[in-house]
Amino acid sequence: MLPILVFIDFYLIEILIWIIIASAILSWLIAFNVVNPYNQFVRSLWDLFHRITEPMLAPIRRLLPNMGGIDISPVILILVLYFIRVVVIRGWLIPLFA
Repeated sequence: MLPILVFIDFYLIEILIWIIIASAILSWLIAFNVVNPYNQFVRSLWDLFHRITEPMLAPIRRLLPNMGGIDISPVILILVLYFIRVVVIRGWLIPLFA
């Protein structure tokens, strides 16, 4: 059980948090016309990030009220992932080492 918890904590959740941050930054770069969304590399990267993050962000967006174009769902998802990481997973790991 311990290797599975360590793998989820240090690899899956950490990589997912970085993908969410990269997706938010890429969406800002596209919105402000810093990068060309018609570039094949940018389009494929955006599609990859969108396919990974959208299944988790869509339920959060449905619950949030309309905030006038400001999307805070990535921040809420990162906070939920940190909660899972610190309280749930490390809550199981600490008694195993005590």
